[in-house]
Amino acid sequence: MKKTSEKTLGLVQLALLGAIIFILAFTPFIGYIPLGVTRATIIHIPVIVGSILLGPKKGAILGALFGVTSLIQNTVSPTATSFVFSPFYSVGDGAGNPLSLIICFIPRILVGIVPYFVYIGLKKLMKQRKGGETLSLTIAGLAGSLVNTLLVMNLIYFLFGDSYAAAKGVKVDTLYKVILTVIGINGVPEAILAAILTVAICKALFKVQKRKTGV
Repeated sequence: MKKTSEKTLGLVQLALLGAIIFILAFTPFIGYIPLGVTRATIIHIPVIVGSILLGPKKGAILGALFGVTSLIQNTVSPTATSFVFSPFYSVGDGAGNPLSLIICFIPRILVGIVPYFVYIGLKKLMKQRKGGETLSLTIAGLAGSLVNTLLVMNLIYFLFGDSYAAAKGVKVDTLYKVILTVIGINGVPEAILAAILTVAICKALFKVQKRKTGV
């Protein structure tokens, strides 16, 4: 009975987090925030929370949903660099292709996997130390966000360097400086926000989970 209750709760939480991902993604200026030729995002946050709360398998599912929303957004509401995320969009010399799906999905799926192992690993190291759970959640949130940013931007550089540079209007030999700038301007604030919200949301949900399961 207890296992059935836990399984049901897990599926409900997965469905709710999946719904949140889609609501964020398709609510203008919330999930995907336009920044000229690129976008910032907060959609990785429910994926990180799901990873920690529900485990890496369900986290990977949420990450894949994140990827689906990115594919849809970059196909139906593209920016100048959307070809790196969608094989169905081309602009000028920038043409999407199957490699776009690697950038669109692999980092996002890993966002649903990495935080769980970071959290569990750090929690074991910290054991019963005061503030251990908070620190573990903080670093897991940072890790999940940075996995997305660092993988996406570096994959763009290696898979679409020339066309991405053209879309951004910069020289190829200065492109990695531009990549680092994007990581700094978009990625760092996203990671800090993810860390703060991961701690707050996960702690609240842990309490609910304990009450529901009687653990």
